Amino acid sequence: MKDQYALSKEEFGLRLAKLREGKGVSARQMSLEIGQNKNYINSIETGHNYPTMSNFFDICEYLKITPQNFFQNDEAPTMEQSEFFQIAYSLPPHKFHHLFLLANDLLDIEEYNDY
Repeated sequence: MKDQYALSKEEFGLRLAKLREGKGVSARQMSLEIGQNKNYINSIETGHNYPTMSNFFDICEYLKITPQNFFQNDEAPTMEQSEFFQIAYSLPPHKFHHLFLLANDLLDIEEYNDY
């Protein structure tokens, strides 16, 4: 049975390329912006290397996703969703609760609009 988080170097590289392209940046630009040499991301995307754990966390932070999101087969959150999640996580508990209630109200409204 294959572990849901196990990826070969090639699969890991393809996943990284897809997420990076979704952000609209080149491999070179991303490499430099995370403080690596210009070919760093390309070497991962082509399956030649894995990032170190520390660099993997830097990659996820740059892409504005969690490490868990990186390994999920479904679509990663959009930039707008990621930014929303970051804002929501930084709210104090009482404001987060208000946001939660608002989201539930919006879901109820959408259910009625679907008919």
